[in-house]
Amino acid sequence: MAIFDILGPIMVGPSSSHTAGAVRIGRITRRLLGSEPVRAKIFLSGSFALTGEGHGTPRAIVAGLLGLKPDDQRIPESFKLAEERGLEFEMGAVHLKDVHPNSALVTAWGADGGRVEVGASSPGGGMIRVFELDGLRTSFSGSVPTLLVKNMDKPGYVSRVSAVVAWYGLNISTLRMERDSRGGHSLMVIECDQHIPHGVSAELRQIDGIYKVTRLNPEGEV
Repeated sequence: MAIFDILGPIMVGPSSSHTAGAVRIGRITRRLLGSEPVRAKIFLSGSFALTGEGHGTPRAIVAGLLGLKPDDQRIPESFKLAEERGLEFEMGAVHLKDVHPNSALVTAWGADGGRVEVGASSPGGGMIRVFELDGLRTSFSGSVPTLLVKNMDKPGYVSRVSAVVAWYGLNISTLRMERDSRGGHSLMVIECDQHIPHGVSAELRQIDGIYKVTRLNPEGEV
């Protein structure tokens, strides 16, 4: 356990869950998109929808989409910054079942034509957990080196992906899989003990049947 797990994050308030965590939901959506977002749909659920306005949750998520950090003094001005940087967004409320009360569903489109849909929760202390990615249920925080692999649901992909990860000398701490249907699309979430180099994702993208590969190293690492 890190010291900030006890004390909480360095942040612009008022709330570690509704403000700092909301910024991080926006930031991880931006990272998963992999490009500058130009459009976003943001739907708040539970306590986020009921009390988020007073805690600045909508502005915090937009700030994260713009790349601001939880301690950035410009968070309250994020709507204005979004207009200046060409980010169009719309807000709404949604009822999400079987998730933490502090949750949001964010869909973002990039200037390069990319799109990502992220469902994430903010349980407290500025921490977040992604529970849905592009329609597939999952569970990861992005706080440790994480590899996300979307592939066709057929035999052999776990072993092939694991072999590439092992060849680069990475130790897998957890591996989770979800699929939309038998023989459909599958999502592997691989958390590692070491930094994930660019070569891993580049090599995995060459394998037939793998549609998308995203590596998430802790923020500040490339």
